[in-house]
Amino acid sequence: MSTIDIKRKKGESFEAMFRRYSRRLQQSGKVLTLRGRRTHMKKPNRNKVHESALRRLEMGAKREYLLRSGKLVEEETRGRRR
Repeated sequence: MSTIDIKRKKGESFEAMFRRYSRRLQQSGKVLTLRGRRTHMKKPNRNKVHESALRRLEMGAKREYLLRSGKLVEEETRGRRR
């Protein structure tokens, strides 16, 4: 990635130079690309996807069993999502 070169003009204040630098940086789009990289997450591999699918099936079956046996009331589970 190339750098943005800004030189202070004769008689220019630091604040004015910094505003010019900030504007150039925004226009270049580098801030957006860096923010995108910061929050990018890698895709989970096949094993992780498979394990999570198995866990979902197991928890669903367990919940279904508890509902049918009367040990879990439907109203208790309504607002408990994290």
